[in-house]
Amino acid sequence: MAEVQTLRKGDIYEEENHLWRVLEYQHIKVARGGATIRLKVRNVRTGSTVEKTYNNGTRLNDVELDKDNVQYLYRDGEVYHFMNTETFEQLELGPELMDDIKGYLLENAVVSIESYAGEPLSIKLPTAVDLRVVWAEAAVQGDTANAPTKTVELETGLRTQVPMFVQEGDVVRVDTTREGAYVTRVKQ
Repeated sequence: MAEVQTLRKGDIYEEENHLWRVLEYQHIKVARGGATIRLKVRNVRTGSTVEKTYNNGTRLNDVELDKDNVQYLYRDGEVYHFMNTETFEQLELGPELMDDIKGYLLENAVVSIESYAGEPLSIKLPTAVDLRVVWAEAAVQGDTANAPTKTVELETGLRTQVPMFVQEGDVVRVDTTREGAYVTRVKQ
């Protein structure tokens, strides 16, 4: 058990059989009244976001998630197969956990999976991944005003905007935290 004022952004606590991740924390002190804590939290299982207000000193059940490194093996229809890199146990995940990350996942990539009581809750990617360009729009000669970009498709099916000099076959680094934003072209 932890007091609500000790929670910080990223912490997870359990309330009414729901797991909540703290997105924002605000301590509000009124002149003669007691302090209140306003939290913006996301339900870890459903993804819904709500605001909650607690009195200072309220005790909550804080939760520590298990973190394991897993290697992505392959996709079979809607099911994604992973292997724990320490125990070699195989794990199958459905599309509900994979929607946000499947555009960044290559076979044999190692990612971190967070789970609670054996239930996988989220997957953490590295901040940037290197992916090969399989299709690129044609660049228009002379179109150099205002740092122009073009659309490319990467080997995972992800589409992103890149500078005009990027061509098919190039490997580019994309940021997984900013919706696949182009970072740089990778030398091979």
